[in-house]
Amino acid sequence: MQMVKLILPLTILAVLMFCCPDTTNEKDTPETNDMDPFEINSQMYPGINLGNALEAPEEGDWGVTIQDDYFQIIKNAGFNHVRIPIRWSAHAAIDTPYTVDVLFMNRVKHIIDLALINNLYTVINIHHYEEIFQNPAGHKDRFLALWHQIGAIFRDYPSTLVFEILNEPHDNFTSELWNQYFPEALNIIRETNPKRTVIIGTAGWGGINALEQLQLPADDDNLIVTIHYYEPFTFTHQGAEWVAGTEAWLGTTWSATLNQVTNMKNHFDQIKAWADEHNRPIYLGEFGAYGRADIESRRLWTGHIVSLCRQYNFSWAYWEFCSGFGAYDASVGEWNPQLLSALIQAQ
Repeated sequence: MQMVKLILPLTILAVLMFCCPDTTNEKDTPETNDMDPFEINSQMYPGINLGNALEAPEEGDWGVTIQDDYFQIIKNAGFNHVRIPIRWSAHAAIDTPYTVDVLFMNRVKHIIDLALINNLYTVINIHHYEEIFQNPAGHKDRFLALWHQIGAIFRDYPSTLVFEILNEPHDNFTSELWNQYFPEALNIIRETNPKRTVIIGTAGWGGINALEQLQLPADDDNLIVTIHYYEPFTFTHQGAEWVAGTEAWLGTTWSATLNQVTNMKNHFDQIKAWADEHNRPIYLGEFGAYGRADIESRRLWTGHIVSLCRQYNFSWAYWEFCSGFGAYDASVGEWNPQLLSALIQAQ
């Protein structure tokens, strides 16, 4: 079925622009920025995800409400960027023109502004759009309409704001469909953000296995490719309440044995080989071990990943700041020293 081009009504756009006035530096807009994606990528690490907040059905539902001072805390600890997962689909009309709620848009804008004020590169995405994973065709128009609105609102933001098209396509959203849909979303973004760096991940939950199926447009070189890494899954997700059967994995350790380190390096060599062949920068957008694993194993596993990222010039963002995988305990206002030392290695 031929796609009818979506046009955001001027009245909706006017309302959103009025409620979200521009506060950015006009000298660093995407229209005047000449940085390439490799340079952007090289400046993003170390990074961390502000997870379980804006990608919950409602902020706070999963125990995290983003506080204004989090960005200064993150910057002061030595991080250079934050990734902010956002469930736009929970705050947009279900019927055309699929308008995003103004209050939610203002909340997102406030958070992005705080991140940028604290000199943090900022990645925003469409996260947990569960409906599109089950019914891609039924939600295609809505998905593209979301990018119409996001692109319009943030069109004059600096190059330190980076768009990620969709988190972890999976289930019925196959690699074949993803290769059809994401170029349309990218074209919509380019209408208002012609020089914005854009991140594109793989289908199959964003993992390595679908990397060979990813087909990037040859005429757009301002792209970063993202991979998520949670291997071995029996270690990183032991005791995870949202995954069936994981209680049986409790007690699984990661002690940097020769076999463990070799397996990890083989995965990263695979990513590096693909990146070199296709001449694309790589962003490890998520990796982390759940808090029910022992802390020494988590420290070793995390440290080895960071070392490999630095060796291969991948940028990265740890999953996540202050929830079940968290490196920071918001209840006492302290970083986990073992995880922080693994994440913030000598730069």
